[in-house]
Amino acid sequence: MEHEFTKKIKEILRNDFCDLSDKVFLESPIIQYLNVKTKSASKGSKSRGSFANLYAIYVLVEDYISKGFRKTGKYTEYEGAIFTNLFKRQRELPFGQKLQNHALNHRMNQEFKKYFPTYDYIPILRDPKTNRYWFNENLLKIKVDGKDINLAEAIIQIIDAYVKTRKHPSGANQLLAMAKPWVVPIR
Repeated sequence: MEHEFTKKIKEILRNDFCDLSDKVFLESPIIQYLNVKTKSASKGSKSRGSFANLYAIYVLVEDYISKGFRKTGKYTEYEGAIFTNLFKRQRELPFGQKLQNHALNHRMNQEFKKYFPTYDYIPILRDPKTNRYWFNENLLKIKVDGKDINLAEAIIQIIDAYVKTRKHPSGANQLLAMAKPWVVPIR
């Protein structure tokens, strides 16, 4: 499925992975999932933004990057991110103020399975006893044409670009937004 924002996803992948970008787009379930979840990017402020699931991915991948696991390769030794820190971070992000915990706890994984029912991995790993979370590294690290690729930075860039697009409507949406204050209700 391609939509208006798919162009931006492919541009980000091209900048990060050059000649491998088309294969990364086609072969990565998490990139395909982001493509599905970002179809409302240019639909205007009244369309649903899918921020809960996108931000569940975002905060976990952000944690992965900030702790240096992209470079060290020691993510399997990590005790996991603390739920309250992840949830707080989600709510700090644009459009995240009213988010609930459902995406981190279950909903995002269930929806991912809906789109990729035969795929062996789910995105969010969770230890309910310790309330610690990880993003499934099997979705972050892929092999394309024999080359190891880590998608963490690209995932953050894609979600950032989506948020920017949602914050700043373009074209017709911008004109509509500007015209609304001038509309006088009919009585």
